[in-house]
Amino acid sequence: MDKIREEIQGVKSIGITGHIRPDGDCVGSVLGMYLYLKKICGGDVTIDAILEDPPQIFDCIKGFDKIRRYPDRKPYDLFIVIDTSPDRIGDAYPGYEKARKRINIDHHISNHGGSDTDYIDPDASSASELVYRLMDEELIDVDIATAIYLGIAHDTGVMQYSNTSPATLRIVAKLIEFGFDFPKLIDITFHEKTYVQNQVLGRALTESILFMDKKCIVSGFDRKIMNFYGITSKDMDGIVNQLRYTKGVEVSIFMYELEPQKWKISLRSGGAVNVAKVAEYFGGGGHVRAAGCNIAGSFHDAVNNLSAQIALQI
Repeated sequence: MDKIREEIQGVKSIGITGHIRPDGDCVGSVLGMYLYLKKICGGDVTIDAILEDPPQIFDCIKGFDKIRRYPDRKPYDLFIVIDTSPDRIGDAYPGYEKARKRINIDHHISNHGGSDTDYIDPDASSASELVYRLMDEELIDVDIATAIYLGIAHDTGVMQYSNTSPATLRIVAKLIEFGFDFPKLIDITFHEKTYVQNQVLGRALTESILFMDKKCIVSGFDRKIMNFYGITSKDMDGIVNQLRYTKGVEVSIFMYELEPQKWKISLRSGGAVNVAKVAEYFGGGGHVRAAGCNIAGSFHDAVNNLSAQIALQI
């Protein structure tokens, strides 16, 4: 696939979606694609952006108010899955399954393709960077640029993670030339936290545990703690990254209880350990330095099981 416009010839309906629990890259790439296709297709094509409960902090991106949770009942001519493999799109899956043509755009190394057209590049900084590559640069406007910048910034830690390439920075330079207030965008969507979010971050750090000769660190919340603070998964974003900043730590783990004896696991690595490989062992996936999975059992069961896989690489 060279440009996305080549894939939409003759279509009358398009669905666009990303993964469950959408993050900044997911929202930015989906809305960037949505705004671009709306622009080049005009009013002749029905286009739906479909995401499961995107965080309200991203409502500064144009098109956010148009996001729907469920796909149209009628089959789409084209369905585009971005920033994930189709098995992680939740309620949007019927739209993908029934579509006449399906495209998958992703940068996760654990994505092995399987759609009619796959555009997968694990070396890309983000799905948003891939979406940018598929656009005609002369057709990008300030709203599209803002969405794409948001996605790239969130998946690169505001251009500080190792997945930030010279090509990524060249794209970012072109995007900020559109003149949107990118410092404010990052403050609102990346750095700013609520009082409760700061409280739970503090608790996670205070109750964290070093193990494996202090090369690993883990913290987690069960349902009782989550209910006490009245928090959801969105309130715990960033905790696993902060744990990784502990001196001497190679792998950080943060987990929270989805339901009794079932844990959502987030993993981060300094590079010495491929956490995508660890996550894949438990049915998850991700990147070399950032990955996730679900594990059944107690908190200590989860830590022991993860430790066994991490130990194979340390």
